Amino acid sequence: MRYLVLLKASRASTPPPPDLMAAIMKLGEDATRSGALVDTAGLLPSAAGATVTLHDGKIDVTDGPFAEAKEMISYAIYDVRAKEEAVEWTNRFMKLHRDLWPSWAGEAVVLQVM
Repeated sequence: MRYLVLLKASRASTPPPPDLMAAIMKLGEDATRSGALVDTAGLLPSAAGATVTLHDGKIDVTDGPFAEAKEMISYAIYDVRAKEEAVEWTNRFMKLHRDLWPSWAGEAVVLQVM
């Protein structure tokens, strides 16, 4: 089963600590080596994006940025046996942030791909 993990956070005013980036790279290598991690990447700020909405038969396109305080900043796609595995990989990723960048706050949404 494939799962999409979307990481949402406010854009940080400082870059992530080098120790965190090294730990994230190691975690990504571990997840890839295990066969769980399919793809991952950062996302540009919403100012570079757009929304396309359909309402009452009318399609509207609105360029970013968007008003949300938290933006989607990255994604990962996992191919695992169960949701619990995707949640576990995501938990490990979030623990790295907690331990190595204590001032950072964000959330990850884990969704199964149909």
